[in-house]
Amino acid sequence: MKNGNSLIGLFQGMFTNNILTFNPNWDDNARNIEQFDDVRMIQKHFKNSGIKIDNEADESTSGPTSVVLTDPDVNVILIDQHI
Repeated sequence: MKNGNSLIGLFQGMFTNNILTFNPNWDDNARNIEQFDDVRMIQKHFKNSGIKIDNEADESTSGPTSVVLTDPDVNVILIDQHI
């Protein structure tokens, strides 16, 4: 569901609980963008800030990967890179 630049994805049966997802290499129409912050760089920033990562991306790789963390309100956050 989309309203302006706001997008809500409904994924029945894919995730157990609510989840916030971010795709750093997509625009608001799910099209690839040329310049974006790689998930591994975002992960490194979180780790350097003392934020616990639940599921880390392998920093020795490149390309598609994801990072999962949980916010203080126990919402799962998925940062999912497709390229």
